[in-house]
Amino acid sequence: MNITERTVNAVVILDLQGKILLGEGDSQLKEYIARLIERGERRIILNLAGVPYMDSSGLGEIVRSFSSVKRAPGGGELKLVNLTRRLVDLLTITKLISIFETYDNEADAVKSFEHQPESQQF
Repeated sequence: MNITERTVNAVVILDLQGKILLGEGDSQLKEYIARLIERGERRIILNLAGVPYMDSSGLGEIVRSFSSVKRAPGGGELKLVNLTRRLVDLLTITKLISIFETYDNEADAVKSFEHQPESQQF
């Protein structure tokens, strides 16, 4: 899996490309999110348009990343954008769709942070 980082209006967007599987992408995402939290980033979007498949380990890593960002000093938010139909179905079946804020397009996802104050940076 490849991860490309961009920043739009003080929101970090991670463009994910490839499958998120046990041993292929899950630990990479975990390490990347940990570095963002360490840098003080608290407004994060995962762009999943380039993720054709995710297994239970990949899904677990997204849940863990969500929790890590939320529990970071000062709090934070991790949102999902551009989910494929397969990923929407996976989140629905596992009843996780109600946990995550999901958006169909990047502009709406970025705009959703406008009503939230930037977290304090430590």
